[in-house]
Amino acid sequence: MPVADLVDQFGEAGGFSARKVAQALDILEAMVRGPTTVFVSFPASLVATGARGALTELVRREWVDCLITTCGTLDHEIGRGLGAYYAGEFEYDDAELEKLNISRLGNVLVPEESYGKAIEGFMQKLLREIYRKGTRSLSTKELCWAIGKKLGRRGSLLTWCYRNQVPIYIPAIFDGAVGYQVWSFWQEHKDFRIDEFRDEQELSDLVFGAKKTGALLIGGGVSKHHTIWWNQFRDGLDFAVGITTAVEYDGSLSGARVREGISWRKVKPKARQITVEGDATILLPILVAGLLDRLS
Repeated sequence: MPVADLVDQFGEAGGFSARKVAQALDILEAMVRGPTTVFVSFPASLVATGARGALTELVRREWVDCLITTCGTLDHEIGRGLGAYYAGEFEYDDAELEKLNISRLGNVLVPEESYGKAIEGFMQKLLREIYRKGTRSLSTKELCWAIGKKLGRRGSLLTWCYRNQVPIYIPAIFDGAVGYQVWSFWQEHKDFRIDEFRDEQELSDLVFGAKKTGALLIGGGVSKHHTIWWNQFRDGLDFAVGITTAVEYDGSLSGARVREGISWRKVKPKARQITVEGDATILLPILVAGLLDRLS
């Protein structure tokens, strides 16, 4: 059975979150088919999982116009491109893992040789190459594309962003291993800069140049907020699909339902919008597979 048919049956089932999945797929299809500038915001943790492939497919097929994420996405792209991550369990003894030089990200195991040293060697070499060519300033988009280009076949999400020239922005670039390596490089190259103002200008141009805007908002944090923040300046998103496991009652951005953004003028009152409660590593592949069925 095609996944899209299964999701259609979710919509006919009449109960609880299954109907929301069907509504979400309908909204995403309308976003991709229409004259809509499509944003996707997501946390870095997804890139450490198989959901990385679902995100990559959206970029590979040019169904999205802009990605907004956190520095950890760059860390995990490099780590997985150069080394290996492993399946583990949430219940593992973290003190024992520390002795083995293994970091635990939920039930994903990240060996030190695939992370710290690997990222340091990769980034310092890349930054030296860029600097020797005379470049003294990079936007975060340009940094992401440079990493994707260098990873080549070993890469995934960043490599396809570079190949298809899909912008990817990191508002909190220094909050991660790659950001630290950029800071470390700056210690001996004080004329080198990360120019986030260029990112913001490009985001402004995207938002104000769009006929309509839509967003797939996965999780919360700075990625989600930066997406809806810029869209408030055009009176809000026309389409929005949110995926979250967080609760609403603590006032967190991660838990805030998409509808809350209407009160901030970050989502239009008549926007087609839905929040689906659930794990993005389950929901995202279902939604992307459904889009593949409907749009291929």
